[in-house]
Amino acid sequence: MDNTVSAPVAQAVFSDDQAPVAPVAAGERIDTLDFIRGLAVMGILSANIVAFGQPFDAYMYPAAFKVDPGDPGGWMWIAQFILIDGKMRGLFTLLFGAGVYLFMEKAWARGATRKLQAWRLFILMIFGMIHFFFIWPGDILFYYALFGFLVLACVGWRVKTQLAVGLGGYMLGVIFYAVAMTAPWAIVQTPLGDSPELAGARAEMIAAIEQTLAHSAVPNAALASGDYATLVMHRLTEQWSEPLGNALLFGFETFPLMLLGMALYRMGFFSGGFDRGKMLRWGWAAVILGGLAHLLIGLAMRADGFSYYGTLAAFVGWSPLPRLWMVLGLAALLVVYSPSATGWLGERIRAAGRAAFTNYLGTSILMMFVFQGWALGLFGELNRPQLYIVVALAWVLMLAWSKPWLERYRYGPLEWLWRCLTYRQVFPLRK
Repeated sequence: MDNTVSAPVAQAVFSDDQAPVAPVAAGERIDTLDFIRGLAVMGILSANIVAFGQPFDAYMYPAAFKVDPGDPGGWMWIAQFILIDGKMRGLFTLLFGAGVYLFMEKAWARGATRKLQAWRLFILMIFGMIHFFFIWPGDILFYYALFGFLVLACVGWRVKTQLAVGLGGYMLGVIFYAVAMTAPWAIVQTPLGDSPELAGARAEMIAAIEQTLAHSAVPNAALASGDYATLVMHRLTEQWSEPLGNALLFGFETFPLMLLGMALYRMGFFSGGFDRGKMLRWGWAAVILGGLAHLLIGLAMRADGFSYYGTLAAFVGWSPLPRLWMVLGLAALLVVYSPSATGWLGERIRAAGRAAFTNYLGTSILMMFVFQGWALGLFGELNRPQLYIVVALAWVLMLAWSKPWLERYRYGPLEWLWRCLTYRQVFPLRK
């Protein structure tokens, strides 16, 4: 989430070997990365809003809504599946990989080693655990930090090696996810499960749906009633392994995308090193083809009735490959179009990106006040269109505070805290 100066600039700015190790100055930031990060952190909220305002299972499975989803025909589910789900997380993951290398460039220029980055990732892991147990269990920071350690071990690889391992690892995940998630859907939802050999497996899988939904009954009730103590205790005693489970679930996506982000940065992808015309052509082709593939999957789910195992297969098993196309295509297009986004909105999106860490955790805290029973108590009360209104209002707030804050202060509040903890000293916050 932090972006620092590129190697040539770092060598010019930090030519003094005795220069103290310190955070990047505002003037040394890369605007393109801030712009992409700002859009991504806004998009992540739109992806997560259903899991904030309804039972977590409703994120994929519309039948888990506590009210009528307000989505006749499932077209809003399909639209979000095409445009949002996984794409914002993918962009964020690419940028995180680039950020690991960017940070190391600055550290190397000032004589520091990978230990500084490892300490920084450890702090991020602690933030992630606090987020998971005390704010919202949909945290990504923990497993970002976890895979960040693996990426840190690869930071000295050649660019071609990082690119090859990233693409190869991602394709291995495409195969693994497709096989692992298609089989349950086929057994439960297709004639394959009619065979005597698979009848028992089908019955067990159908029963597992109710067991999974019932497992969420305690946290859902605590959220609705405002029993925060019960909610936290349930996470500490019953959900404590979920951060590692999420890391395993998304590992074949997260680690390869971080490597790709690192390699692309080093190749000049984010700084105008690629031909603009090719970036536009390949970017639009990837977004359109990936979007069409997602549309076909979404239409298949509509015909399937948005079944539990069908939606699980759609999200995890069938979309990773076209999602990669869309993530890389969106990244290419945003790199090209970012310099022209110089107006009021573009500046505020960049500011939101500069304060992405604060905005990410801040929206989780804001959603606690919107949905938990001890505050507004809207958990389980809003349908999908109404949840999107909450997203729009949160976007307005995000864009409204970030720019004025950064005009007065050097960093976002949590960015400043993370930096102080990383370097173990208190830096001035006010400009």
